[in-house]
Amino acid sequence: MIFSKRPFIISLIVILITVAAALFFNTGGKNASQGARGKGGKDSAQIEIAVRTKAAEIRTLHDYVLTNGEIEALNSVAVYPDIGGKILSVNVLLGDNVKRGDVIARIDPSEPGARYALSPVVAPISGSIISTPLKPGTTVTTGSTVAIIGDIKNLQVTAKIPERYTAVLKTGLKANIVLQAYPDIVFTATVTRVSPVVDAASRTKEIILKFDEDDTRINAGMFANVTLYTLDYSGSIVVTNNAIVTKGDKKYVFVASDDTDTKETFAKQTEVTLGEAVDGFTQILSGVAEGERIVIEGVQSLSDGVRIRDVSVSAGQKDMPENSNKADSINQSDKEKPKNNADAGSSNNGGDR
Repeated sequence: MIFSKRPFIISLIVILITVAAALFFNTGGKNASQGARGKGGKDSAQIEIAVRTKAAEIRTLHDYVLTNGEIEALNSVAVYPDIGGKILSVNVLLGDNVKRGDVIARIDPSEPGARYALSPVVAPISGSIISTPLKPGTTVTTGSTVAIIGDIKNLQVTAKIPERYTAVLKTGLKANIVLQAYPDIVFTATVTRVSPVVDAASRTKEIILKFDEDDTRINAGMFANVTLYTLDYSGSIVVTNNAIVTKGDKKYVFVASDDTDTKETFAKQTEVTLGEAVDGFTQILSGVAEGERIVIEGVQSLSDGVRIRDVSVSAGQKDMPENSNKADSINQSDKEKPKNNADAGSSNNGGDR
């Protein structure tokens, strides 16, 4: 039987063409892909991320405790009757000025079937009436407070501090006082006394603060929000927490590094050691030198070596407070004022270390 070679040759040619085409497209596709990636890499190198920076500065963080307090007369005396009975009359009103010996109330000590002379209650000192807790008709004993007389020209703040802060309490501590009547005004005060005992019921220690300056707007009986500054953390660079990046168990910041040859700026990822943290700001103990520009906005878009454009100057640099109530650098960063339940808390969150 004679077979024709022509179909065989044609089939062989078709197979060879198919293999060649496959090799061509595979090689071309790979090269094209590599070319695209190469071009993309080149474009990526040209990406410039807008950031804001802040020159590293040495600042002081002021830790603090929030609590509530009440304005009281610096010197006050409770007035008691000499004899028990029923209050017949109260001759004074809140705020009235009295002199020593003035009659402020009268007590009827009579019992059924007996008659006694009315017993006057006199002021033992001169001052102003700051409390009249009892009304006519109330039955009293010699231990009942009929009135409280005080010197309302000299006022103080009485506040309760949780037991856990005992170690940092001492006279001389500074505080900011905000009154509900004047929520936008900050009054300053100094701790003049710390109770030597802890109240067993509330687990708090009482402190007394004296206003640094007299002010007629401050009245006895007012409610006060107290920010008591307890500890100072000084001698270290302070940055906003937004600048800190966590990778594993390490902390980093990005430092703006200028290339003098290309006149470009790059983000340099720098490992740092953190210290104390207060209200959104943290100490940097090592890793960054004073004066270096730390990226404080745009951090999440950065990686080590990426090109950046600092818009701090043109768009307005976001700075830390120069001398706010919270720190040489801190805050009360819009700190929420304590509620009217005399709860207290520290600003120090310890930070991520």
